[in-house]
Amino acid sequence: MAIIGIDLGTPNSAAAVLRGGHPVIIPSAEGISIGGKAFPSYVALTSDGQVLAGEPARSQMAANAEGTVTAFKRRMGKREMTRLRERDYTPEQLSAFLLQKIKRDAEAFLGEPVEKVVVTVPAYFDDNQRAATKDACRIAGLEVVRLVNEPTAASLAYGLDRLSQELRIAVIDFGGGGLDVTIMECGKGVFEVKSTSGDTQLGGTDMNQSIFEHLAGRFQMATGVDVRGDRKAATRLIEATDASCYEAEKMLANFADKLTDDLKKRIEASLRETKEAFIKKEVALATERAETLKKLLKEAGATLYAQSGQAPKGRPYAETRWEGPEPPPDVHAASGEPRPSGSGPQGKVVDAEYHENK
Repeated sequence: MAIIGIDLGTPNSAAAVLRGGHPVIIPSAEGISIGGKAFPSYVALTSDGQVLAGEPARSQMAANAEGTVTAFKRRMGKREMTRLRERDYTPEQLSAFLLQKIKRDAEAFLGEPVEKVVVTVPAYFDDNQRAATKDACRIAGLEVVRLVNEPTAASLAYGLDRLSQELRIAVIDFGGGGLDVTIMECGKGVFEVKSTSGDTQLGGTDMNQSIFEHLAGRFQMATGVDVRGDRKAATRLIEATDASCYEAEKMLANFADKLTDDLKKRIEASLRETKEAFIKKEVALATERAETLKKLLKEAGATLYAQSGQAPKGRPYAETRWEGPEPPPDVHAASGEPRPSGSGPQGKVVDAEYHENK
C-alpha cells in the first residue's frame, strides 16, 4: 500500500509517489490544469447538490460563481465558514473534498488503495493550522503519517539531504498563497527550521487579483463597460488572468467583439500598457523588499538554494539580487514540483520505518 506525498496549495495542489527511487507526479483524471499542476484547489457545489473538486470545480466556476470557492487553505485553523448555495462549510471540510479527489485519482493511477499520506504545510503554520490540516485528511479518509514543512520538502527535492557538509540555507518560496522565506540548518539528512518570515497576502493569487483589477479598470476607461458588474464576465476574466495575460486579452477581445474597430484598437493598446505596467510594478514590489530580504539572509549567514516564481521578472529576481555564497554544483532542482517531489520520498522513509519497526 503506497504512501503518497501531497502539496495542499492555495491555488493549486499536487501529489507524488516514489517509484524506483524517483518521485513521480500523480496526474488527475483530467490531466494538467492551469498553473501546471494536476489539482486546482477549487471546490464547487452545483445547483443539484453535487460536490465537485479540482479541475471539474474550476472549469465550471464562470457558470457557478456563487457555488465555487478557492484559496480555502488561507482559512485553515480559523473558525470561518464559507457559504456555498445556502450551505456552510469549514475550511477543513472544503480541503477534505479536494483531498478525496486526490485520493481517488491517486488510487486509479497507482492501482492500489491509498490510505496514508505525507502532507506539506507552510513553516509558519501554527498548531491550530497543522491540526486542521490533519482533520481535513481524516475527513477525507486519509491518515497523516507526517507533516513536512514546505521548505524541508523543497530542500529534499533539491537533493540537500545528500550533501555531506552542514549548511545554513535560505529557502525562498514565492507561491500562489504567499511569499515565504525560511532559514534552515541541514546536515546528514536532518533539517531544522531556525526562523521563518514572509507575507501571506503576497502570492500569485494576490498578484492575479491585482492584474484583474487593473485590467478591468483600463477596460472600463477604454469602453465605458465595467466587467466587474457582470459576475460571469468577471469570473472569466479572473480565470483568464490566472492562465496568462494572453488569455485575458483574448477574453476581453471576445467580450468586446461587437465594439467598433477604433475602440478595439484602444483596448489592445491599453492591454499592452497593462502588461508593461504589471512588469514594472512587479519589479518595484520586489525591489521594495530587497533590502530587508538581503539583510535577513546576510545576518543568517545562509546560502540561497531554492526559489520559485513564474511571473515575467520573478524567477531570476532572487538569483540576481543574491550576494551570498553560491550553491554547490551537484545540487539540482527537481523538475516541475519540488514540494510534492520532496514529500514523496518522505512517504517512502516513513513506510520503511513502519515496516522496519513492525
